[in-house]
Amino acid sequence: MKMLFKTAAALAAASAVAFFAGQSNAAAFSAWEVAKVPWGDTLNIRKFPSNASQKQAAYPNGAVLQMTGKCTGGIDLRDIGHLAEWKQEQRVRYRWCQVWHDPAQNGNFVTGWVYGKYIAAY
Repeated sequence: MKMLFKTAAALAAASAVAFFAGQSNAAAFSAWEVAKVPWGDTLNIRKFPSNASQKQAAYPNGAVLQMTGKCTGGIDLRDIGHLAEWKQEQRVRYRWCQVWHDPAQNGNFVTGWVYGKYIAAY
């Protein structure tokens, strides 16, 4: 019985550690906003990093996006966060960057991609 209790306690502790470790990773988003989109237009979020990819949603200038940090070309937004804003924007200008969003606004979040020319550090 003592062995069963120790095993159960060890499993409970391991589960708690795994749960909280997963939670910290889930909150590792960078906030960037939609910027420099021509008047009357919106920024399209695409399923894949390509203009030809399926459109998932569109956001106007000023909308704040949850960025995963991942951009094409191996750039990570969290690694450039210490730079001046203009330098951050310069690094992503010709890259696609991944967002975490809810296109249907029903609680089903998915990843999508935006073109870096139209986002700015928030």
